[in-house]
Amino acid sequence: MRFLSSGESHGKAISAIIDGFPSGISIDFEFLNEELKRRQKGFGRGKRMDIEKDKIEILSGIRFGRTLGTPISFLIYNNEWENWNEKLSIMPLDENNISKDNKILNPRPGHADFPGYIKYRFDDIRNVIERSSARETAARVAVGGFAKIFLKTFNINIYSIVNKIGKTGIELKSIQNVLNENLFLSAEKSDVRCPDPHITDKMKEEINKASKEGNTLGGSFILYAKGLLPGLGSYIQWDRRLDAKISHAIMSIPAIKAVEIGQGINASNSSGLDFHDEIFYSKEKGFYRNTNNAGGIEGGITNGEDVIITAYMKPIPTTFSGLKTVNIKTKNTETSLKERSDICAVPSASIVGEAMLAIALADEIQKKFGEDNIFEILENYNNFKAYIKNI
Repeated sequence: MRFLSSGESHGKAISAIIDGFPSGISIDFEFLNEELKRRQKGFGRGKRMDIEKDKIEILSGIRFGRTLGTPISFLIYNNEWENWNEKLSIMPLDENNISKDNKILNPRPGHADFPGYIKYRFDDIRNVIERSSARETAARVAVGGFAKIFLKTFNINIYSIVNKIGKTGIELKSIQNVLNENLFLSAEKSDVRCPDPHITDKMKEEINKASKEGNTLGGSFILYAKGLLPGLGSYIQWDRRLDAKISHAIMSIPAIKAVEIGQGINASNSSGLDFHDEIFYSKEKGFYRNTNNAGGIEGGITNGEDVIITAYMKPIPTTFSGLKTVNIKTKNTETSLKERSDICAVPSASIVGEAMLAIALADEIQKKFGEDNIFEILENYNNFKAYIKNI
């Protein structure tokens, strides 16, 4: 399974094509739209979320509600297109009608503006902004919705919580020991996706403070995949290791600057006797661990424990107060672009993280158990499950 997305932030639509999705899977269209809605929620989001009401329009790959195994294509329309159709016209326009004053030449520190302008030899940063914008992640969440539907066939579920915004957060050491489905369901009730009501209030206070100061905030979120069998991924080649693939997927999300698997950061200051998850066996449980510091992956392969990922997000580069930059043409010092933006998008990023983790895992299951039809894949999956039980 793979996908390509296309579209600009203020263009007519965001679109994607999913290739290699198995045939025979019943699609819950309401679920897909609910996933898009979850991405748009979150305290600290910008005014655009009041304008856009994302809804998927599927163009191909499904008949009578079931997938055909052919490419699935879809659109998510941008409601603001009417106000931007001239500025982002696909057709050639008379250069005399384009004001030089409308060109953006003051790149934002921390954004793709400057390197993108240089790489593609543009004369206007607007060309970079429109594609590098996090608006593109709407397509990823929709693709991730398809991947989640696939994973649920195997009783695999993916959750997320926000554990830190700015300087306010939940101590990771304590929360890793209580990760469970109830905790993630509690996070769904919080408008910053934090399961602790007291910490939620503190996070919102910090976001309000940043807003008044014309500032932005980053943070971190935890992803949790439950129900995975051991044996996904491989140690055979560097690019087949599942932890590497997951890291690639999560790092591709705009503004993510670090990824941790399990207690990866604490591993560097732990001893082997303290860190590694000892293996036990019982007739009831089979093979199991009492700890999960490895985050469910050893040697690039799932070990049967829950996969736990923490992603760290930088503050959004577009600040209302602006940052010092240089006009690319005049070389004069200026203030960076003040494009409409979020104050904090960590809750939204956690939903994108769920999608990217789902996509990586769905692809890996297909590699292990088959790609064409869901019933064939399920048969192979259940055979492997029986093999593990009888070891």
